[in-house]
Amino acid sequence: MNPILFDRTKAKDFAAIGRLCIDLNANEFNRPMEETRSFTKYVGGSPANIAIGMSRLGQKTGFIGKVANDQMGRYIQGYLEENQIDTSSIVVDQTGAMTGLAFTEIKSPTDCIILMYRDNVADLLLQTSEVNEEYIKQFKVLLISGTALAKSPSREAVFIALEYARKHNVIVIFDIDYRPYTWASPEETAIYYNLAAEKCDVIIGTREEFDRMECFEQNLERDDRITAQKWFGYHAKIVVIKHGKEGSIAYTRDASYKGKAYPSKVLKTFGAGDSYAAGFIYGLLQGWEIDRCMSFGGAAASIVISRHSCSEAMPTVQEITDYIDQCEKGIIV
Repeated sequence: MNPILFDRTKAKDFAAIGRLCIDLNANEFNRPMEETRSFTKYVGGSPANIAIGMSRLGQKTGFIGKVANDQMGRYIQGYLEENQIDTSSIVVDQTGAMTGLAFTEIKSPTDCIILMYRDNVADLLLQTSEVNEEYIKQFKVLLISGTALAKSPSREAVFIALEYARKHNVIVIFDIDYRPYTWASPEETAIYYNLAAEKCDVIIGTREEFDRMECFEQNLERDDRITAQKWFGYHAKIVVIKHGKEGSIAYTRDASYKGKAYPSKVLKTFGAGDSYAAGFIYGLLQGWEIDRCMSFGGAAASIVISRHSCSEAMPTVQEITDYIDQCEKGIIV
């Protein structure tokens, strides 16, 4: 059973807040970064990728964030607009901050490393005054990303966005999105992740990300059910815990659901979580049962990890539906 009830009177579907950056994906495969000579530029950052995924799935999508006042910032904003994403709540930084960069190394389909440059980045300078309450109240869903909690003033901007969302009956989804580069300590990470998660209706993360959140707790067995049950004491209706190639488990207060895995001709591992989230959230918005949402997200992830990019690779509803049909017929193995 899908326990999420959306306010269907709202005109727009999905907004995300947080990281906007550039992905530079290696063009040479099966070699280390030291030997890689060329890269292809894409828009990146988990919330940006998820927003692009949602727009490709036909949802009315917007973004709240900040970009650098440079060529890369203009590229990001232009690409979002090309993908029919409302950028009216994206602010241009005026302090000289830079656009974050993520270089990706593709040593093998299972050995991929992301090298991030996150010093003095514009997206972490989003101010509380730049988060518009009237904008947020238009959407059925607000997605927050854990990376945006790593530094002030972005941290406070996310918390004010959470307050506006709760005030106006906007469903809040927390993509934990742990990246170590800008956090001061494990304790700081756990504190702010927990404070944010308490206000969210859906929490999505890997087992390792939930472990980060539990650094003050006694879940030594890393028991998924114990992890999920904690959040049902707050606002959470669904907790999704991902286990990589072993699949994912979604918990509600009274049940659990195992995600279906689909075969893929894997090129790289990154992008799977973002495409899964887009597919899963799309299913929730359609009112599907949770196991169907998970299957749709799993198929979206299988498509993206077979392609070179993350954002550009985000599939349409028809592509995902066709992929599932082909898998069920044994055409894709």
